[in-house]
Amino acid sequence: MILLGACAGWSLIMAAARGGRPEGVLLAVLAVAAGYAAGRVSGALLPVAGPGAGAAAGLALAVALPALSPGPRYAAPLGQAGATAALLVLATGAACGAAWATSVPALRLVLRVLAVVIVLTGAALGSVAGCSAGAAVLLCSLAAGRVRGRGACLVALAVAAALTAGTVWAVAAGRLPGGVSALVTDHLAAHRGRLWQDAVRLAGRDHGLGVGPGRFGEVSGTAAHTPLSDGKPHSALLQQAAEQGFVGVLLLVAPFLWVLHALWRSPRSTPVALTAGAALTALAGLASTGNALSFTTVTVGAGLLAGWATARPWTGESVEAPL
Repeated sequence: MILLGACAGWSLIMAAARGGRPEGVLLAVLAVAAGYAAGRVSGALLPVAGPGAGAAAGLALAVALPALSPGPRYAAPLGQAGATAALLVLATGAACGAAWATSVPALRLVLRVLAVVIVLTGAALGSVAGCSAGAAVLLCSLAAGRVRGRGACLVALAVAAALTAGTVWAVAAGRLPGGVSALVTDHLAAHRGRLWQDAVRLAGRDHGLGVGPGRFGEVSGTAAHTPLSDGKPHSALLQQAAEQGFVGVLLLVAPFLWVLHALWRSPRSTPVALTAGAALTALAGLASTGNALSFTTVTVGAGLLAGWATARPWTGESVEAPL
């Protein structure tokens, strides 16, 4: 709560000092906090049914997202694709976590089949990122059953998220060798690469303080001249750097690291904790390269998954000491 409060407070400070609209950040903070609280409560009372129902709901939202998202239908290639992939990843993580939480073999099989269906739905929807990231979460969850100590695995997840974020920043700043940079940018829309470059340039203005929350679309030349632009650089990391400076970046990274620490200390079984960690790390990767965190359904889902994986069940489920 302290970290989320600091995120909200800094956005208000930046809005007062630099101008801008902090409502988006405040809504995201509120959504994560509400999701986490609901996840802790439902995970304590219903450690299997809670995440299982959440996985089904996430799948339904991913399929119906074009009708539910706040943006216009024609914005799908920019925003809704990332939100769909994120919801599929979170739903896969919830289904796999619920499978590990139950001791009934038949129910565990049903929940794993649900996870496979979610991954295949990503392929059916044309969400390459959602399908591949969901498959990675599913495989990590299956492998987690053979892991005894969770600490090293959570550190590896943190390193993977850092490498993804560092690669995005290096591409935007033009710090990668030409061949490597071309390999990455070939998979991006041309305007997205320019948006990332604008974000890095704006991040360095005024001693790294940023231009103010919600103001990227006003000061970015690429966003201003891109048809149907939503005024965002489509990278949570770069958007924080451009709008709220390097302090904003630290406040974006800190809650993710705290969640990994909470998963390490979680009384839930190691497979449940590592499954949630893998799903949230995949979400961090999608957020670094897309616009997933701009959708309230995604931020609420991330809070729910973290809450489910850190809740102390009241139903007699055995708990583990962190290793």
